[in-house]
Amino acid sequence: MRRMTFLIAGLLALTGAANAQASNPRHAAERDLFAKIVEIPTVEGQTTEFKKLTSLLKSEFRKAGITNVIVKDHDNTQTLIARWPSPKPSGKKPILLMAHMDVVAAKASDWKYPPFQFREEGGYYLGRGSNDNKAALTGIVLALQYLRAEKFTPTRDIVVLFTGDEETTGNGARRAANEWRDLIDAEYALNGDAGGGTVFPDGRVEGFGIQIAEKTYADFRLTAVNRGGHSSVPRPDNAIYALANALTAVERHRFPAMINDATRASFEVLAKGDRGQYGELLRRFLADPQDRETADLLEAMDPGSTRTRCVATMLSGGHAPNALPQKAEANVNCRIFPGAKIEDIRQQLQTLSGPDVTVSAVEGSQTPETAPSPMRDDILQAYRAAVATRFPNAPVLPFQSAGATDGAFLRAAGISVYGFGGLWGIVGQQEGAHGLDERVWAEGFHGQIPIWMEMLRRVAGD
Repeated sequence: MRRMTFLIAGLLALTGAANAQASNPRHAAERDLFAKIVEIPTVEGQTTEFKKLTSLLKSEFRKAGITNVIVKDHDNTQTLIARWPSPKPSGKKPILLMAHMDVVAAKASDWKYPPFQFREEGGYYLGRGSNDNKAALTGIVLALQYLRAEKFTPTRDIVVLFTGDEETTGNGARRAANEWRDLIDAEYALNGDAGGGTVFPDGRVEGFGIQIAEKTYADFRLTAVNRGGHSSVPRPDNAIYALANALTAVERHRFPAMINDATRASFEVLAKGDRGQYGELLRRFLADPQDRETADLLEAMDPGSTRTRCVATMLSGGHAPNALPQKAEANVNCRIFPGAKIEDIRQQLQTLSGPDVTVSAVEGSQTPETAPSPMRDDILQAYRAAVATRFPNAPVLPFQSAGATDGAFLRAAGISVYGFGGLWGIVGQQEGAHGLDERVWAEGFHGQIPIWMEMLRRVAGD
């Protein structure tokens, strides 16, 4: 009963916050821009839609007095690079702000409402891409507009990189880090596609994270081939069975536990604040990262945090219902812990799969293998101060993300990347990134903007 009372109180608090958003004129304008951006379906291959979005963004940057905006057409998409030059340079290299314009495709028939129809419900803004990554993208644009309006003068250039293929090939970030390096070169980058916080339903803040590392993304193709034959005379050498056995071996395999500066830092902070089973496992793992039993228990509670993980994601096989299969294939997606090599993982998958299955890396699927960015105290303190404008004394901790972002391409090119976000969600509430009814907490969407502003005042101001 006490738990139910707490939840009801929390839900009433959330409803009040949502009503407050609707009555704020500034928030209404922010919402309108966000709606316009979400309703442009920037899905892979839709080059016309990307042109609509970059045109809109160019006009919004002009409102911030930023006219140095370059749009690169490439690989059936676009990447936007904008620069706010400092009128009184301090000699420091620029700061790069990152987000991505593209979104994962959405099958309209699976959604309750059209996926690219922006709407509000229960204190949330909904629509494909609202959470990943158009909320942060919109927040960056609005923060720059407001800073310019209040006569903020940066002491170093602020550069913006909005890519159009983060969810697919990553060519925008790859090209920016190499071909267009002179346009985006910076001391470090703040990546709006990582970081951010969570708040309990009663308004207490759980914490905010700053991403300093990410796993390597790689797809592997498992292929079994066979001479086939008539299904009335089955043989032991069946391509589908061989593939099935290989996938079962992959499913059962446990990669060795690992730890690095990013995971150690986040585990140390979490261990201090958690006096339950999770905190005890963290303390045991920190004391002995080679303790496999502890690592396995921790991994069960926090998947992907202690090791490389690989999972089957696509499957095909056979050519006729009355014929022995001549070919069976599966895609296995791996999120590889920093320090482990892509080729080493492929070889392990090959050993697990056996001689009747060939394991090959899917060309172009990999993100670069990168080490964590060094944790800088000045950035961490600036983030704490920025978050404190809304949540005083909120915990801020470095972490490693299981997912992949454009940041890997810049880290590989020598630019440190820090996943930064002022956006927050509600503890225990699903937000549907890449899934159905994707959404973002409205209060968090609006509240991120002052946090971005304060962060930029501290890292790019006097």
